[in-house]
Amino acid sequence: MRPRGAVGATVRGVSFSDYDAHDGLGLAGLIRKKKLSASEVVEEAISRAERTNPRLSFVVHRMYESARRAARAPLGDGPFAGVPYVVKDLLSAVEGAPSRGGSKLYDGLVHDHDCELVARHKRAGLIPIAKTSTPEMGLTPVTEPRIHAPTETPWRAGHTSGGSSGGSAAAVGARVVPIGHGGDGGGSIRIPASSCGVFGLKPTRGRNPTGPDASEGWFGFAIEHAITRSVRDSAALLDATSAPEACRVFGAPTPERPFLEETRRPPGRLRIAFTSRPHLPGETHPDCVASVEDAAKLCESLGHEVEEASPLVDALGFARAFVVHVAAATAAETVCCEEVIGRRPRRGDLDTETQLIAMLGRTLSAVDLTLARRKLFEEARTITRLYDRYDVLLTPTLSRPPVRHGELSPKGAERLLHELVASAEVDSVLRLPGLVDAMAARVFAYVSFTPVANVTGQPSMSVPLYWNQDGLPLGAMFTGRFGDEATLFRLAAQLEEARPWARRLPPVV
Repeated sequence: MRPRGAVGATVRGVSFSDYDAHDGLGLAGLIRKKKLSASEVVEEAISRAERTNPRLSFVVHRMYESARRAARAPLGDGPFAGVPYVVKDLLSAVEGAPSRGGSKLYDGLVHDHDCELVARHKRAGLIPIAKTSTPEMGLTPVTEPRIHAPTETPWRAGHTSGGSSGGSAAAVGARVVPIGHGGDGGGSIRIPASSCGVFGLKPTRGRNPTGPDASEGWFGFAIEHAITRSVRDSAALLDATSAPEACRVFGAPTPERPFLEETRRPPGRLRIAFTSRPHLPGETHPDCVASVEDAAKLCESLGHEVEEASPLVDALGFARAFVVHVAAATAAETVCCEEVIGRRPRRGDLDTETQLIAMLGRTLSAVDLTLARRKLFEEARTITRLYDRYDVLLTPTLSRPPVRHGELSPKGAERLLHELVASAEVDSVLRLPGLVDAMAARVFAYVSFTPVANVTGQPSMSVPLYWNQDGLPLGAMFTGRFGDEATLFRLAAQLEEARPWARRLPPVV
């Protein structure tokens, strides 16, 4: 046996320098053939996490000892038996592990059970080694909560890993683990997948379980799945987790065949629309325009019918209605927390921006929320008409390359105003013209494409096909019809074969 923590050692004739060459299914195959043991693979992941985390800041809770015990126990016959992975510290409960959601508010909260999704991960053979960082309550597209250092992309120091599944994406991008759990309420799987140069798919609404502690997240916008190095890992994991559960309120169409099988089938000649015109208020950076044009040319070279077209979206109206939903959900979370943590929130428990969003939510009426829902569903009906003519819509995942830490935070007079409003807790100030619009504009200028699929419920994926001159990854986002992950998986596998991104290693590796 090699010493604990050693990296690059040779075990049973297999070099751990080849760890980077295997995805989750590949590692499980080596374990199944007894070329490696689960303990050896888990130790390698732990060693990499400890070596990389000081630079990237993605681990918020270590589960190393429980992972070691799981690796020594009988593994079962799941497709990922013995493979280490990480769990995002938001929504999904892990028995015996704390759950902070990037916030001081939940200090001391420890779950006494696994949520259904994590239970299915474990039945598939995955072994959790750590919980990973997220912005407070998953609210921002960057992972910069007050309670720990910002999480950065493995590709360039000082730049964000994205959010809200930023910790999981950084761990996968840095080759610590092949799979990281994530959740996506406005792009939170796809945004960090793009920022970290890995694959991220948000499934169809209702595809994965939300119980037993919830029946929906963010009014059904939030869907959990994973960030992965390979397309086939994402497909195989979705096969393992996507069976219906008793408490579901949303349902996804039953797939015709296993998603893993879809990755082995040709996609045929698809009708692909592409656009770099933002869906929400903002402008698209030239690098992101170049990335989507490059992806369109690649698709055309693979035999697909590609033409420029864009859905009609009331950008400002959509953005305002989306903010209303997020604010209402955040306010409700702070009200419900007394039941969860056994006390009322105290001053200082929440970051300033989170507190402002919760305050805004408390100013809303039932009429405000109902009108906002009508607006979003009206927009969804308009947007999905595009898929009468096209199989897939291609856009940039992000409107800009991964930003520097702090770039999306309020500054100067705006920051001072936010702090004054939050400290005085004067909800009425949030009715001032332009204050909320300014908050929304700062965020949506960065993520002006991703939230649309959360509202429509369609499957959508970020595919790592392009790096700019600064060495930063820029994902191409492909969105399919409701319930049609199959087409996306077939296309993604074809793109992965044409441009195999897993061979590119970030500087941190």
